[in-house]
Amino acid sequence: MALEVLRAVRERDAYANLVLPGLLRERRIEGRDAALATELTYGACRSQGLLDAVIERCAGRPIAEIDGPLLDVLRLGVYQLLRTRIGAHAAVDTSVGLARAEFGAGRSGFVNAVLRKASQRSAQEWVAELAPEDPVGRLAFEHAHPLWIAQAFADALGARAGELADLLAADDERPVVHLVARPGEITAEELALVTGGEEGRWSPYAVHLDGGDPAQLEPVREGMAAVQDEGSQLVALALTRAPLHGPDGGRWLDLCAGPGGKAALLGALAAIDGFVVDAVEPAEHRADLVRKSTADLPVRVRVADGRDSGLTPGYDRILVDAPCTGLGALRRRPEARWRREPGDVRDLVRLQRELLAAAWSLLRPGGVVVYSTCSPHLSETVSVVADFTRRHEAEQLDTRELLPGVTDIGDGPAAQLWPHRHGTDAMFLAALRKPN
Repeated sequence: MALEVLRAVRERDAYANLVLPGLLRERRIEGRDAALATELTYGACRSQGLLDAVIERCAGRPIAEIDGPLLDVLRLGVYQLLRTRIGAHAAVDTSVGLARAEFGAGRSGFVNAVLRKASQRSAQEWVAELAPEDPVGRLAFEHAHPLWIAQAFADALGARAGELADLLAADDERPVVHLVARPGEITAEELALVTGGEEGRWSPYAVHLDGGDPAQLEPVREGMAAVQDEGSQLVALALTRAPLHGPDGGRWLDLCAGPGGKAALLGALAAIDGFVVDAVEPAEHRADLVRKSTADLPVRVRVADGRDSGLTPGYDRILVDAPCTGLGALRRRPEARWRREPGDVRDLVRLQRELLAAAWSLLRPGGVVVYSTCSPHLSETVSVVADFTRRHEAEQLDTRELLPGVTDIGDGPAAQLWPHRHGTDAMFLAALRKPN
């Protein structure tokens, strides 16, 4: 099953965290077998850079010269050798068996030779032999991150760049499942009792689970709870807590709503006060996800480009959870770090600036925009906000005051969450108020 998912990721640009759970359910694989399939799949996706370097050295040829299906088998085998407690003999034997079944005896011999060479050194020994000498490059190699991403993290950490190893290690850990208790339906305390989870540290609606399939939980099936990272919950909550000039007229907008998690939390909170949320999403299939997430809530979904939504200005609160590189959620999307390129940032920054400007034109005087990204990259975060405040008469609020009790989120006025500090995705958020 792990091999099947790796192939889907390589051939179809599929997302492992979407393909694997469906296969586990379809084939009724549970318990320790499901845990092993998950570990092998996500681990091999996350560790691709390290695995490929070892495979190249042991095969004596560039990765580009190895057939893709064979490379999937090799990655799976080397991952078991270097990053799991599976015995070397078992890892080699099962990988050779996969190769023989798929390609015949000739290629299985190649797999056998490569894996036997790989098994002669530990992961630490391979790192010592193959890693670059510079400190950031070495940490990037050891924790299987592209160098440019590790450098972006170090830049964002700034004076605390010494935490880079902890941050990269947190990206490689199996993430805890975060649930959100829907306000007005169930409390976090009740949800924790029903699911056997623990209440979150920062959001009053968060519950953490060690594992399992959350889609099978009764509160999730009944719409009283959903899967949502605690950091994403805090972004939505910050928007509702931001102080306005003048009364809240109850017109809220989620300008980049897909797939609908933040829109659902905003809708549940809006329902308590009789407010309404408009949710904009340009892609029809993602708009459908928003509709499903916000069913029975006062949320109106509009399929449109947020830069030209056609909406009537005058909103009190607007969330711009902008499309971004997603570098803050690499632990939940194991293959994403190897798909992104440094050049992606430039085009995304242009889009982020345009969306923020569009939101500003829809905001009433005295209203608040919260700009957020699931990325700590400085070009997507503080640079976008700094550029915007230079061009517009915007009052930047101290976002830290909108996250009561949350510690260690930066020097302000914006806030940055981190996996290694907060156990959340690396969400960035800034709050901007329009002068009267």
